[in-house]
Amino acid sequence: MKNLLSLEKLERNDMETILGRAAVFKRDRATHSRTLLAGQTWALIFSKSSTRTRVSFEVGLREFGAQVMFLSAGEIQLGRGEPIKDTARVMGRMIHGAVIRTFAQTDVEEFARYSGLPTVNALTDSEHPCQILADIFTITERRGPMTGKVVTFIGDGACNVPLSWVFAAARLGFELRIAAPKGYQPPAELLQRAGGNVVVTEDIAAAVRGADVLYTDVWVSMGKEQESAQRLHDLSRYQINDAVVKLARPDALVMHCLPAYRGKEIDEATFEAHADTIFTQAENRLHAQKAIIHWMVS
Repeated sequence: MKNLLSLEKLERNDMETILGRAAVFKRDRATHSRTLLAGQTWALIFSKSSTRTRVSFEVGLREFGAQVMFLSAGEIQLGRGEPIKDTARVMGRMIHGAVIRTFAQTDVEEFARYSGLPTVNALTDSEHPCQILADIFTITERRGPMTGKVVTFIGDGACNVPLSWVFAAARLGFELRIAAPKGYQPPAELLQRAGGNVVVTEDIAAAVRGADVLYTDVWVSMGKEQESAQRLHDLSRYQINDAVVKLARPDALVMHCLPAYRGKEIDEATFEAHADTIFTQAENRLHAQKAIIHWMVS
């Protein structure tokens, strides 16, 4: 049994296996076997709201033949203070796997340890491994292998998405540049721990020049709503727009993990000009999630 709890803990060969299977599941969606999880019940335990993550996992699990339960924190005893390890031990005696979207990374890790179930980190405040695997699949699908590529993240460089990009860069050997204000940069300890070719700067132009991929995310992540006004002020210069895109390679991909707040992290015209890439990126969540599940249980 395997878990996907963090890209930091995912070996390169396992990452490559997942990416390869995602391509197969996308190509053969209409014909692949739908019995992998027949007779099983999986739980989606979400303390944070979701569109793409919920839909992609629920559809993917059903296409593998599983029954799926969606449980928000408010619907179960977690919402009334039951320890995660107790919930995990109950679930471990009744279901066959779990997909968890929550705040603390320790909650996902504790659930996996006490439940004994294959467990997926579907997002925590520390990492978003499923998103980055789907993103890398999208890049390779459109531009070939990651080796030698330059990915530039612009915005809040200390949130879960760029932190997962840091670990991916170390595993797959591409260059990652993060353009963010001083207070929104990844911790130095994490960068040192991850290794890899990662450049962090406040200079947007330097980070973007010659990049193969430009990537952004919301400026106000879930749980940070009370900081909204300050964040919008601090990050106002870190927008992907036409002037920024022109500094990158002529065929650069513009990506956004959604939801997008037009006029903030990306302007309307740039979003719509690159909508095909962005919504293919969203679609690929399904194929990547299926590849993750297949890797975990096979």
